[in-house]
Amino acid sequence: MLGFPHVIPLPAPVHDRLDAVTAGFLTDAGVTFDFTMPQGEPALVSADSMSWRIFKNQVALFIGGVTAVLLEMAEPKVRDGVWQHSSFRTQPLKRLQRTGLAAMVTVYGARSRAEAMIAGVVKAHDHVTGVTSEGEDYHANDPVLLDWVQATAGFGFMEVYHAYVRPLSQAERDSLFFEAGPAARLYGAAGAPTSQLEWDALLDAMKDRLAPSPIIFEFLDIMKRVDALPQIANPLQVALVKAAVELLPDWVKTRLSIGPHYRLSRRERLAVTLAAKAADRLLLKSSPPVQACRRLGLPDDYLYRKPH
Repeated sequence: MLGFPHVIPLPAPVHDRLDAVTAGFLTDAGVTFDFTMPQGEPALVSADSMSWRIFKNQVALFIGGVTAVLLEMAEPKVRDGVWQHSSFRTQPLKRLQRTGLAAMVTVYGARSRAEAMIAGVVKAHDHVTGVTSEGEDYHANDPVLLDWVQATAGFGFMEVYHAYVRPLSQAERDSLFFEAGPAARLYGAAGAPTSQLEWDALLDAMKDRLAPSPIIFEFLDIMKRVDALPQIANPLQVALVKAAVELLPDWVKTRLSIGPHYRLSRRERLAVTLAAKAADRLLLKSSPPVQACRRLGLPDDYLYRKPH
C-alpha cells in the first residue's frame, strides 16, 4: 500500500494492475517514452504549473479530450482532415494511444524530447491536405486551424477539471491558457488564446464556421465502446462521454444537433464526479507525471500535495 497521505491508498496488487494498464495504454506500437530522461531536464511547462496538476487526472483527460475533439470536428476543415487522414475509424485505440502519448510528452516530457516529437508531428501534418465534403480546401498546418485545435484542447481539459474536480479561479484558467503557449507556438499555433478572454473571443468568432455532421456522431459512438479504460471503468465509459458533451456551450450543442439523450442522469453525474475526484488522488508510479517528477528530483507525490 502506498504511504502518501495525499493519495488514495491502494493495496499493492491493485496499484500494480492499474499501473500496468496505464503504462500499456501509453505504449504506441511497441515504443515506450521514458519520462525520467534526461535527468534534470525541465519540460516545456514548469513542474509547479496548473497544467502539471490537471493533466495527472486521467478521468479528466478522457472527458476533456472528447470535448476538445467535438469542438475540433465542428470545424469542417479540421473534421475532414482528421477523418480522411487518420486511422481513428479503423484503429481508434491506437489513435487514442498516440494522441494520449503526445499530450503527456508535451506537458511532462523533457523539453528537448518534446520539441523533437512536436517537430515530427508538424512535418507529418505538412502532407495532410484535401477538400472537405463542403468543397473547401484544407491543410493541416494552416495556422488558423492549428489555433483552433490548440484552443479547444485547453478549453476541454480546463472545463472538465472545473466541473468535476474543483472550481478553478479566473487566474488559474488564464494560467492554463498561458502555459500552453510554448507548445502551441512549436506546433505552429502562434495565435492560440493565451487567456480566457482570448478564448471567449475566438469561440465567438468561430460561430459561423461550426457545422453539424454525421461524423460527429460516429466519433461519439466509437468513444462509447472503444477499449480505452481499465476494465473496472468500462461501465462508466458512456457516462464519461455524456459528461464530455455536456461541457460544450449550449449553442454549440444546438448547432451540432446534439439532443437531450446525451444528458447525464443524476446517478451518472454522481458517478462521474466521484471518479474524477478519485483520479485526482490516484498515484501510479509508472504514470508520466510521477516519472517526470523523478526526472526533476521531486518526490512521487509532489503533484498530489495541496499547493501552498
